[in-house]
Amino acid sequence: MAKRDELVVGLDIGTTKIAAIVGELTPDGMDIIGVGTHPSTGLKKGVVVNIDATVQSIGRAIEEAEHMAGVEITQVYAGIAGAHIKSLNSQGVWAIKDKEVKESDIAAVLEQARAINIPQDREIIHVLPQEFTVDHQDGIKEPLGMAGVRLEAKVHLVTAAVSSAQNIIKCCHRCGLQVADIVLEPLASAEAVLHDDERELGVALIDIGGGTTDLAIFVDGSIIHSSVLAVGGHQLTADIAYGLRSPHSEAERIKHRHGCAMVAMVGDDEMIEVPSVGGRPARSVRRQVLASVIEPRVEEMFSLVRRDIEKNGFEDKLASGAVITGGSTILEGMPELAEQVLGMPVRRGIPKGVGGLIDVVKSPMYSTGVGLVLHGVKNLDARHFMGRDVDKRGVWKRMRHWFAEVF
Repeated sequence: MAKRDELVVGLDIGTTKIAAIVGELTPDGMDIIGVGTHPSTGLKKGVVVNIDATVQSIGRAIEEAEHMAGVEITQVYAGIAGAHIKSLNSQGVWAIKDKEVKESDIAAVLEQARAINIPQDREIIHVLPQEFTVDHQDGIKEPLGMAGVRLEAKVHLVTAAVSSAQNIIKCCHRCGLQVADIVLEPLASAEAVLHDDERELGVALIDIGGGTTDLAIFVDGSIIHSSVLAVGGHQLTADIAYGLRSPHSEAERIKHRHGCAMVAMVGDDEMIEVPSVGGRPARSVRRQVLASVIEPRVEEMFSLVRRDIEKNGFEDKLASGAVITGGSTILEGMPELAEQVLGMPVRRGIPKGVGGLIDVVKSPMYSTGVGLVLHGVKNLDARHFMGRDVDKRGVWKRMRHWFAEVF
């Protein structure tokens, strides 16, 4: 059985599914040794709306992952999404005390950069350095050890609703899990699917889940923009159920088995069997009819993404184009339609950089879970909740209260 400090577990708490991915640190890298999934019924548009249902789903996913991996899971890196996520760029300045940049100087300038006024119901969950400047020499990625007297930092700040983050932590604690960190889901997905050269040239990561579409833009190797749109695969399923007059559960199955994002890619003679509501007999429908229901909604999703990119002035910085990932991007024709709407090269992103059960997780639906594991590997030595803009005593007080509830 693997030691606790050799295990990293990513917990993707999504609108349609909960996925627990267990990674084991080996001399050769990270091996995936366990995967657990369970349908999610307690979230809406990426936000917890039913604590008990979410706790039950998390518990089932964790049990399945534990059984497959043969380990006991006690700590997770949890993903967070939802329309409440907001981001902005900030700057900090610090006087280097000993004329050589030390770790304390870097920590201090990042603390200066995060010293902004935000509403009391929000907290900073990520402080992501973009570049440093030492004595007017800009474009520095790692300033440690450099000589100078003035240190500046440009950072990307990600904020979330305090209540949403607390609800995720509470659900995990009720399952007996410690939360090592809360991670923005598109940031985690980027760890799993993006290549370094794409980040350098400029790339848009588009993660389409069940309840949200997450966008993260990288230029010169650093994230410069992130946002969460409250549209996702749930809308596709609802459109299919309404358009084909089929039960919601059957509409989800039809979407995955026969769905296509472009009518032009479907043959005239292709037929599908569609169950009816109210006990009526099933009907045969042209697959083109299904595609004609899906295409407008997918086009709308990518139009919203393009509007976000253009609104923030990044359309000319994405030399690498876009990478789409997430469970909803499995549909045939997704990259082709995205290229038409976005006007740039698009590829479908699948998890990379791990070994072990790679055949199991080699799907866009596991990008966030695998990315959370990779994020955890990079931050194994980081303190819990490092960089969180929240009173630490208040966090630990709430955690003790939640532990009292559990035990």
